[in-house]
Amino acid sequence: MEYPAQTSDQLAQALRCQRIAKRLTQQRAGARVGLLPKTVSALETAPHRSSVKSLFKLLSALDLELVLRTRGDAEEATNGRE
Repeated sequence: MEYPAQTSDQLAQALRCQRIAKRLTQQRAGARVGLLPKTVSALETAPHRSSVKSLFKLLSALDLELVLRTRGDAEEATNGRE
């Protein structure tokens, strides 16, 4: 599943939704990769204030990966699925 995020609020929501879908508490998600629950909370509420290193750790704990592409490529991929 893809979670397009063009704002920090969208990123925060995607992280929280994925954690909940995996039935993980903030504590358990963080424990998987050595993050404190307050760091997971910060990533889910204000990721723009968190470090990139912490973001990648949480992505790993949630079995997510970061993919960057130009917006035109994303629109073409979406239109191709219809």
